[in-house]
Amino acid sequence: MEQILINADVVLATNANVSVMRCLDAEIAALEKVIKNRVKLSPAFQSLLTVRSIGQMLALTIMLETGDIARFATVGQIASYCRCVRSEKLSNGKRKGSGNTKNGNKYLAWAFVEAANFAVRFDPSIRRFYQHKKSKTHGVVAIKAVAYKLARACYYILRDQVPFDVTKSFA
Repeated sequence: MEQILINADVVLATNANVSVMRCLDAEIAALEKVIKNRVKLSPAFQSLLTVRSIGQMLALTIMLETGDIARFATVGQIASYCRCVRSEKLSNGKRKGSGNTKNGNKYLAWAFVEAANFAVRFDPSIRRFYQHKKSKTHGVVAIKAVAYKLARACYYILRDQVPFDVTKSFA
């Protein structure tokens, strides 16, 4: 690293940051190990891992925060619970303001946005969908659209105990 950086103070600061990152990586790994040992994993966990963009901690978060999937009668209910759809108040077909945007589960909203960001980076068909959406609207809205599609897919994965099929969601 000393060959890349010119200033000795920058080298010192960079080495300190790398040391802190390595320490944090070790602590995070230890925490993840303890969490996985304490939680009883359901078959839903393994099903969620079939989504390429969902790793073990995101799958664990989605599994625990969703709970029993049978409590959601329709896919729209879980999409709303995950904060993946708009909250609107309509009267006589006219928009009368935005509804309670804080309804739902903020941890599921976070988990699906994280999964969407990973999916856009690593899955070509999801990246195509994202780029098409982004060309028509803002990037944040496009990521939310990917998160919405992943939430819908995860509903069917959890309900039917089937593996993820990207062609069904992002064809």
